[in-house]
Amino acid sequence: MRTFDTKTIADCVYRLARRAGLRLTDSCRAALVRAEGAETGAAKFALRTVLENEETALRERMPVCQDTGMSVVLIRLGQEVRLTGAPLAEAVDDGVRRAYRDGNFRKSICDPLTRENTGDNTPAHLHVDLVGGDGVEIAFLPKGFGSENMSRLFMLTPAEGREGILNAIVSTVRLAGSRPCPPVYVGVGIGGCFDSCALLAKKALLREVGSRHPRADVQEIEEEALHRINALGIGPQGFGGKVTALGVSCEIAPTHIAGLPVAVNIQCHCVRCEKEVL
Repeated sequence: MRTFDTKTIADCVYRLARRAGLRLTDSCRAALVRAEGAETGAAKFALRTVLENEETALRERMPVCQDTGMSVVLIRLGQEVRLTGAPLAEAVDDGVRRAYRDGNFRKSICDPLTRENTGDNTPAHLHVDLVGGDGVEIAFLPKGFGSENMSRLFMLTPAEGREGILNAIVSTVRLAGSRPCPPVYVGVGIGGCFDSCALLAKKALLREVGSRHPRADVQEIEEEALHRINALGIGPQGFGGKVTALGVSCEIAPTHIAGLPVAVNIQCHCVRCEKEVL
């Protein structure tokens, strides 16, 4: 049994949020470099500008995107961990609050009806998975809404099968067009139920861009979806070109015999995700 004061978790969230606001993930940056090499004309210019933007953000310690996002925090909490101090959600919010203040990050969270801003980018969107062991793994994903607004959830019939899943993924990107600032990273949830399917799609975005699911049949969906998306010709920032998506990552879970839920969570080219194990 290990004991953690939740202030330790608050401080970890603070560190992750500060780093995530300033930089792309290594796998995203590498994918953008490859995409730039494959493109010409306006598409190539757009990708070069995106890469130069990150260089400037890191050098000047400024946000890599003006939409510093909704703070999505995913924690894998070992069942042999004992937490002390403030409640976990309060600790996470404390880390977010301090990070967005000290980083001069835009505060974007508001009441959905009154539209009154909470003023500190809290509450964070917190997900906790109880797992074996005595460790704590924390992932911080700042999710901008230019891309989040383009995401969709489908309740397919089992008969629609693999082709229905592919059509759901590709149609979501096609309808989004240039609005989510492509080239996009596409997280897909397959299975589960209405709510858990969407969370699977969000978790898929935690994976490195270009990674592949261990199941061969899921890999095939990832690869075929990416091929079909890039055949759309939307291209970087909608200028046309070969690279509309940097990657497609799918996560899967058992579902009911009468259903086939599919969630497609779009992430813009600005993939920001930081992780730490305590």
